[in-house]
Order: sequence, then structure tokens, then C-alpha cells
Amino acid sequence: MQSYQIQPIGHIQSPYKQKFAIPRQPRLVPQAQAKLIFCDDFNREEFVRGIDEFSHLWLLFRFHETADKGYSALVRPPRLGGNERKGVFATRATFRPNGIGMSAVKLEGVEYKNGQLALLLSGIDLLDGTPIVDIKPYLPYSDAMTDASAGFADTRPETHMTVSFSEQAEQFIAKQTQYPQLRAFIANVLKQDPRPAYKKQKQQTQFYGMSLYNFNIRWQVDGEHNQVIEITQE
Repeated sequence: MQSYQIQPIGHIQSPYKQKFAIPRQPRLVPQAQAKLIFCDDFNREEFVRGIDEFSHLWLLFRFHETADKGYSALVRPPRLGGNERKGVFATRATFRPNGIGMSAVKLEGVEYKNGQLALLLSGIDLLDGTPIVDIKPYLPYSDAMTDASAGFADTRPETHMTVSFSEQAEQFIAKQTQYPQLRAFIANVLKQDPRPAYKKQKQQTQFYGMSLYNFNIRWQVDGEHNQVIEITQE
């Protein structure tokens, strides 16, 4: 069999600094904004001429933090609570033979500043630093198949989680001006319930932390309620 080398065309600058809390699919958290920064060989406006005519894009990327950890034929999809095995090709699991992923995201604009070309994106579900290997326009007439079925993932994942913010967290959000949608962003991330499946069965209060943008966020989970306890700057 032939082998192939794939050259990244750019990388993602994402608010998600760790795999924990990244939505399991794109566009579940529309406030998640990111940039696609082009590599030197592709850092020319000619490569994206006309791309702003499209509202959404397909990104093909490399699972760069898990690609070297191998793969298995059977995986445990989080959607099934981690209790049932499915074939890796019947899932979107990150541990894949070639470590390739795909994500449909919204294009917010094209930026060319100080000699650097970038795409402004939202609804992202990619880890900061993710290598992008290709971009393709999303075509509604072809890509949106309204009669399609999706097996165990046939409906949008929903939880009954609610979110509140402590006084310190509310004050921190009010004082920062760089991210006007920060409160809604944090709330929507937590409503996805990013905890591992086995943790969701536990009844006692649980405490967690995550990094979004350059902020450290601590919260607690009590039943189906999240409370953001503290937000600090890294």
C-alpha cells in the first residue's frame, strides 16, 4: 500500500486550550470563536479568493494530540455513555487509523493583517493548535441531506443542565471587554455537560476546572446544575 505525506495549510487559534470541555460536534456552542492562521506557503489572499461568498466551511484536520496513540477497531462513543462498543468507522472517535477529522464551521470573515492571512470562524470544536490540512466550502444543496438518518446519534445532544455564576464570576465577566459573549460562551460549554460519562452517574457535588481563551474557570456540579465559582486570568 502507498503512504502519503500531508502538509498542513494552517492551524487553529481556539479558545479551547485542553481537550476537556470541547463540544463533541461543531456549532453546538456558536459563541466559540477562532481563527485559522495560514502557514507561510499558503499565506496569500489568492488561496481564499471568493471564499467569503460561502457562509460555512468544511475543515479537514489532524487529531494532533491523539494521532500518535494508535487506534482500535472498536470504540466507546460518549453518546452511548461509554458502555457500548461501535466500529471506529461508525463513529467520529478521535483515535482513528489516519487521525483525520472534519468539522463544519461558520465563516465570519477573512482577515489580512500585518502580512498574515486568517479566516475568522465560529461554532468551532477544535483544540488550540489543531493543524488544518484542507478547506472546502459547505454546499447546502449537496451536503445538507434532509432525509438522512444517523443511527445512535440521530438527534442533537441535549442535557437538562442549568448554569449560574457566582458574584465573583459575574464581576469578572463584567470587567473584561475583550470577549463580549464570554458569559454565554461559558454557559453553553457547561450546558453540554463535558464530564466523562462515568462521572455523570455520581450524585455527590463535583468540582472541575478548565481553560477557555486565557481564563481559568472553576465550577461545581450538583445534580443537573453547574455553578461557576471563580474566573481568573492566566
